[in-house]
Amino acid sequence: MEKTQTRLLLAEDDRNLGNILKNYLEAKGYATTLCINGQEATETFTKKEFDFCILDIMMPVKDGFTVASEIRATNKKIPILFLTAKTLQQDKLKGFEIGADDYITKPFSMEELLLRIQAILRRTEESGKINSSGNIYNIGNYFFDYNRQTLTIQGKEQKLTSKEAGLLRLLCAHGNDVLDRSTALREIWNDDSYFNARSMDVYIVKLRKYLKGDPRVELINVHGVGFKLVMNE
Repeated sequence: MEKTQTRLLLAEDDRNLGNILKNYLEAKGYATTLCINGQEATETFTKKEFDFCILDIMMPVKDGFTVASEIRATNKKIPILFLTAKTLQQDKLKGFEIGADDYITKPFSMEELLLRIQAILRRTEESGKINSSGNIYNIGNYFFDYNRQTLTIQGKEQKLTSKEAGLLRLLCAHGNDVLDRSTALREIWNDDSYFNARSMDVYIVKLRKYLKGDPRVELINVHGVGFKLVMNE
């Protein structure tokens, strides 16, 4: 059976760059739909099915942050990669906070973009192949289903992004032991750079917020070492 092409939504307001990227990605086997502004990207996403989103941040009508937020409101799992000319850390952290899987700063090489797409898709595909019997956890009154990327308490379900789910699973796997920061960074982000460490801190804050429904559950910072997920009796 022929393998189905990965369907990419590409939102880039620079028509020349957009067409270059579209042609390159299609030559590499990706079915790519190009949108030239944020509004068109949002409307196209609601009408067609996609496997991956590439969003420029600075776009007319709606910027990439807005488009990503609207996509995440309906689909927590689809990978999102930002194209950005911005180098400010707070802008990049905002992207990760929205739920982006990665970003790439302009100017970039086509090969680097392709490698980043492949790495994100590989992580997504590998997480979907894990046997569900080993990926269901009870955390106090919470029920965490890693494969479905959901955290449920008293019938209320919270959808998680792939990074949130991966990080929470690592915390669960370590039980009452400390999860070392560098271990988490290598497992989830593939390297332990300073910027990725800042990004991980954002995700820890989000997980702590999700777990507030059970006062016995604590996600503790172990200064200079890492994090520990504990349940107090």
